[in-house]
Amino acid sequence: MSTPAPVVVGADPMSPDDVVAVARGHARVLLDPQALERITATRALIESLADDPNPHYGISTGFGALATTFIAPERRRQLQASLIRSHAAGTGAEVETEVVRALQLLRLQTLATGHTGVRPVVVETYAAMLNAGITPIVREYGSLGCSGDLAPLAHVALAAMGEGDVRVAGERVTAADALRAASISPLVLEEKEGLALINGTDGMLGMLLLAVHDLHTLLDTADIAAAMSIESQLGTDAVFAADLMALRPQTGQSASAANLRMLLGDSPLVASHKGPGDKRVQDAYSLRCSPQVHGAARDTAAHARTIGVRELSAAVDNPVITTDGRVQSNGNFHGAPIAYVLDFLAIAVADAASISERRTDRALDVTRSHGLPPFLADEAGVDSGLMIAQYASAGIVSELKRLAVPASVDSIPSSAMQEDHVSMGWAAGRKLRRAVDGLAQVLAVEIITGARALDLREPLQPGPGTGAVRDLVRAAGVAGPGPDHFLSPDIETVTALVLSGAVAAAAFGRPSADQASPDREFWRQQASPDQHCPDQVFSPGQDGSP
Repeated sequence: MSTPAPVVVGADPMSPDDVVAVARGHARVLLDPQALERITATRALIESLADDPNPHYGISTGFGALATTFIAPERRRQLQASLIRSHAAGTGAEVETEVVRALQLLRLQTLATGHTGVRPVVVETYAAMLNAGITPIVREYGSLGCSGDLAPLAHVALAAMGEGDVRVAGERVTAADALRAASISPLVLEEKEGLALINGTDGMLGMLLLAVHDLHTLLDTADIAAAMSIESQLGTDAVFAADLMALRPQTGQSASAANLRMLLGDSPLVASHKGPGDKRVQDAYSLRCSPQVHGAARDTAAHARTIGVRELSAAVDNPVITTDGRVQSNGNFHGAPIAYVLDFLAIAVADAASISERRTDRALDVTRSHGLPPFLADEAGVDSGLMIAQYASAGIVSELKRLAVPASVDSIPSSAMQEDHVSMGWAAGRKLRRAVDGLAQVLAVEIITGARALDLREPLQPGPGTGAVRDLVRAAGVAGPGPDHFLSPDIETVTALVLSGAVAAAAFGRPSADQASPDREFWRQQASPDQHCPDQVFSPGQDGSP
């Protein structure tokens, strides 16, 4: 995979692809020179207020419930350091590197707007840490999603101060040693800077953008898995006709149906049972209604990404420096807009996985599979075939239903009732990441099942796209029909193919997800964050192009 192009921070708002490139691809970041000029100008304003005998929140006062406590000038460095140390109170498992890098990058972008009042050296230090591959250790629990992702961001700020632990190339080292090795001087925070480093929705936004990026591939793959199931279970593609889709003009549904038409249209298997000899009136819902469910998930993902694009244009801090030079307290740090769509996506993911598992189950049931052997076993009774693979899929779907319970409705007051309503957006993001991984695994089981079922239909052949996926699975070492063998490695192998975009690439004949830029036209039209594009859809083109 080629090295991603550098991402410029501080000129225009970053795109979702920029965030993924830095978080996953370790693209370098460059600071826009004009951004540094803006930062210098607003810092001068903060320093003038620091000399004012009247208190100004976050500059010469305490924080949160201590906002009315005046802090003498000689104690303010200690105040900033104490804020970071006390707020770096996360606990639990380490958060994934890609999430922490997204968190670092998104906070850097807000600092580069010039609306936070930090010094240029703070911005330069955050950029240098990203480019040196220094990833602060952030813990699972600690953020309530209001006043930003306080604890996760505090862990990042702590590392920039040369305290705490980080990972470099996967190795755990002290932040002080990592900064020294990279020739980065630890930050000594001045007035306002501690608040500016921790008051943001960057963690939950990063998780949203990474999830939506993954769902672009997974929802295409869901259409492919459905096509393999429909084809191998002798289902019909007539129900996906364009004129039928036009009767219900849902854009995501139309896109999924177009994918199914493309994948099934040239299938000898589908053609083999068309005509008066086929006495079935209609297929089961899990086959027939695939585009309705997948399409609804596509539309949900499109809405979520729209919210993410708008948030990428935000400068979230409290207080914030306005364009006319006011230092103004505000509530923009509240994570509700992101938390809601994180929860909405978890619902869509759970339902897409649920219908996939139902299609898998039909293929294994001799009474519903139209001629396939029980559990696709080689010798039923002696062999169990894919019976327990379906159990694994069902167990994941049950877990996804639990993960679909919204986090954003569960507010717990904090900070002596000053922060009396919180978003729980970080928690919504954490459970969505688990849900996305679960969907990939469920789709992998359906693809393994579909590939074996297609083999069992020989000498009839699948269509070019589904056949290419079957061949990809076989080339990856997943055996076809035959005696029982160790299945777990097969599921892991195909899950990796799903997540990498290799399955979608094989079916649609396009670059893998690691190379393609998803929804280019859609997001060009979203350049204005207030623009409403109801006719755009989170999908590839009908010809399979990204």
